[in-house]
Amino acid sequence: MSGEQTTLEQSDILQLVSFKIADEEFAIDILRVNEIIRLMEITKMPNSPRHIEGIINLRGKVVPVVNLRIKMGFEPAATDSHTRIIVVELNGKIVGFKVDAVYEVLRIPQSITEQPPELVSNINSQYITSVGKIDDRLLILLDLDKVLDEI
Repeated sequence: MSGEQTTLEQSDILQLVSFKIADEEFAIDILRVNEIIRLMEITKMPNSPRHIEGIINLRGKVVPVVNLRIKMGFEPAATDSHTRIIVVELNGKIVGFKVDAVYEVLRIPQSITEQPPELVSNINSQYITSVGKIDDRLLILLDLDKVLDEI
């Protein structure tokens, strides 16, 4: 019986990569992440939406980079040594998401997450799947498919 319970418990564990945008902590499913890279030279593209930072050459592949800070409705900020690009593959497309910093890989029980409140301030709630409560901090889980749908 304990074997069945262990399997059930493991299937209810979320494996996430947490990162910072402005003063908020966000997370995405680690299985969506190809790699996390340091900020590199980004080539601006004319007439692109404000949240499209530009494109990078990642080992011979041209990858668009989305500034998640702007996409989520925060004010732009200067980059620093903590700025990272999270490279993900969504629906066969490789996209980079520029974030202020990457924190850690987390394993959390799905039971500590809940739907976000209806009135969410400072962030675009349509991109949020749930909010995780870890000790004294809140972790905002993003739906990257919805973020990418509107790019």
